[in-house]
Amino acid sequence: MAFGSSAALVAVMAAVTILLRALPFLVFRADRPIPPYVVYLGHVLPAAIIGMLVVYCLRGTVVTAAPYGVPELSAALCVVALQVWRRNSLLSILGGTVVYMLLVQVVFG
Repeated sequence: MAFGSSAALVAVMAAVTILLRALPFLVFRADRPIPPYVVYLGHVLPAAIIGMLVVYCLRGTVVTAAPYGVPELSAALCVVALQVWRRNSLLSILGGTVVYMLLVQVVFG
């Protein structure tokens, strides 16, 4: 790919990202109340998305053969425990990833 087309691609992606970040501020101005359905979605969607991600990540887990889903379950429990303990998403994700990789590569590898 030529430099010009690469630069154009990066410019378009940057413009779309900036537009998507600014869109809520443009649509929901401070002088108007936020519609109730948007407030409802703001409360419901984060938990729904997390639930979908958990299902997506665990969908291929084999519980009928060794290691019987132990790495996946251990990593998931680690994420939950770290999130309850520290309330830090980055720490929870990192901790769960480290536990999973150690179990898969070292213990059950």
